[in-house]
Amino acid sequence: MNAIRPEAMLEATRLTREGKLTEATAMLQRLLSGVAAPDAARAPSPDVNPADANHASRIIDIDPATGELLGATPPPPNAGSNDGHGDAATDDSPDRTPPRRRSMLHGFMDRLTQGDLTRDARVGSWGNPLREPAPLPDGAEFVHRSFRAPEGRLDYKLYIPARRADRPLPMLVMLHGCTQTPDDFAAGTRMNALAEEHGLLIVYPEQTKAANAQKCWNWFKPADQQRDQGEPALIAGLTQQVLRDLAADRGRVYVAGLSAGGAAAAIMAQAYPDIYAAVGVHSGLPCGAARDIPTAFAAMRQGAGVGLANGTSSRGGASLGRVPTIVFHADQDSTVHPRNGDLVVAQAGAIGGVTFETFTGQVPGGHAYSRTSHMTASGTTVLEHWLVHGAGHAWSGGSSRGSYTDPKGPDASREMLRFFLQHSRPH
Repeated sequence: MNAIRPEAMLEATRLTREGKLTEATAMLQRLLSGVAAPDAARAPSPDVNPADANHASRIIDIDPATGELLGATPPPPNAGSNDGHGDAATDDSPDRTPPRRRSMLHGFMDRLTQGDLTRDARVGSWGNPLREPAPLPDGAEFVHRSFRAPEGRLDYKLYIPARRADRPLPMLVMLHGCTQTPDDFAAGTRMNALAEEHGLLIVYPEQTKAANAQKCWNWFKPADQQRDQGEPALIAGLTQQVLRDLAADRGRVYVAGLSAGGAAAAIMAQAYPDIYAAVGVHSGLPCGAARDIPTAFAAMRQGAGVGLANGTSSRGGASLGRVPTIVFHADQDSTVHPRNGDLVVAQAGAIGGVTFETFTGQVPGGHAYSRTSHMTASGTTVLEHWLVHGAGHAWSGGSSRGSYTDPKGPDASREMLRFFLQHSRPH
């Protein structure tokens, strides 16, 4: 989800402590809306200890009842410099922040810099920990390509396994989380190694900084929640291009993602059930969970609103069909509330004639988990929900070579592929 970079966090703290509260608030609002701050605002103050810049990115605190940014107040009308940005007060502007809000903003920034808002266990390194790409098996390829459409352009990495059968290969589209790259996501999930084992293609679309400053998929924007619009149209078009270029198996195409990527994957399943045979949502939110930044953070903090369980998004767009779904979520995830995992299951689960089975287990030396499976009369599992106990906002069972991973959890990558390969679409 949207994260504030360390240098920006320190600059906002400096502005707050100097009493420039309108500037600090405006800067935070720019960052939350995915707009890059001006260069001057990104540079840390000379009096900031350089060691402090090594803090991990922080998730902004939001009032769970209202979605309001704690301590924030909009800048007064017409306030700001004449530099064309119009969102920062001049140094001699009077502080119009109410006393209670001023106190809240000071307290919020103190909590932010002291790390009180980072309760999630992030076992893998933050950011881009990947030093060197893993060596490829002889005959395998991991190549960079681009896709262009009227909606824009997406770069992507494509993994083509060395193990290729004399038949069209199944394909998985993997949507990364905020701040991640295809290489980072591939390393953390170990999907390429599993692609060799199972013989399938893996596609890693890359969100652009132009679309979102933190490289998050814009799952909370109405224009990016609909079929044939925005990011869903781009991702679907990219999928179709790879299917054509490599003559892949159109009946066995899958999509999965983490966090913002998980929310985007849920949207793709709702918008394009005629393309994707199954979906995996890891630490994500249901389709239609939000309509803007405030409702996005409210959904992240307390769970998406009601009205999503019947497969209808909050924007009134009915699902075109049910796509088999596997969900992973941790019960100590304080970035995306675990209730969102329940809501993804509810949104995907209105299928008649199913039975339920719950199994509990324990990873040796790692996390306990609960797995609930929804099965048809023929024994096919159409919905699976994994709740990882004691873990935070991280890819379960992932490698520490990537970011947002927890090696102590059950192997989400392996379990997702097992689930996916049970399902196919007629074509």
